[in-house]
Amino acid sequence: VKDACKTFPDQIVVGIDALNGQVAIEGWAEITQTKAADLAKQFEDCGVAAINFTDIHRDGMQTGPNIEETGNLAEAISIPVIASGGVSTLDDIKNLIPLEKAGVVGVITGRAIYSGTLDLREAIAVSK
Repeated sequence: VKDACKTFPDQIVVGIDALNGQVAIEGWAEITQTKAADLAKQFEDCGVAAINFTDIHRDGMQTGPNIEETGNLAEAISIPVIASGGVSTLDDIKNLIPLEKAGVVGVITGRAIYSGTLDLREAIAVSK
């Protein structure tokens, strides 16, 4: 990651998948003892431009994002965070907006758009 950041400065975004604040690896099959915030700090030190943070308990479930863990991660680092996992309604996006002050700059949603529970144009409009 460090080499990639040197070669492509300000262009590398790294994903961290976590469950209850602990990093998940191997396709989410293994939950490590590493805290997501600690790993994010290491990536920040390497020079990554942003962190894509996914709460794997909520990913694809359309149950709303993990506001608390996303906020905790964003507050622990000084680089931008993109929230992922569970976002399925306009209210979910509205609930993430206060985290912008902590460094949450975007959101990833997929299933909700494909299933029609979230209109992309409305989501963009509400987040401006």
